[in-house]
Amino acid sequence: MLAPKKMKHKKWNRGRSRSRLVETRGKDLAFGEFGLQALEAVWMTANQIESARKVISKYVKKGGKMWIRIFPDKPVTQKPPEVTMGSGKGAVDHYVFPVKPGRVIFEVSGVSKDLAEKALNQAGYKLPFKTKIISE
Repeated sequence: MLAPKKMKHKKWNRGRSRSRLVETRGKDLAFGEFGLQALEAVWMTANQIESARKVISKYVKKGGKMWIRIFPDKPVTQKPPEVTMGSGKGAVDHYVFPVKPGRVIFEVSGVSKDLAEKALNQAGYKLPFKTKIISE
């Protein structure tokens, strides 16, 4: 799974919800011809990124190229079950990437339009939010 190798601060604050805001960076295609764009705000986990990546790479194979435009670097902590309140913050459980509406998550090039749309559509089914396919 994707996870940072080294971090300055092991545990972060959650931050406040900015779900109404749209993305200002990373909303246009930069590398590929087709892309998968988020339409909702969500915390995307490393497992979700990996499952969508597997689906796309299965369709694209060696004929095309794929780019992952996000990286989960925000740590999420969790305390063990049935532990009382207090005694500090829990250990880091997993890493997420806070996605805002408009962010391009995956890009694909080097394959036909119908194959790229099929791959990105299947990857969208793996994700817990609405997506749309964009092209140049």
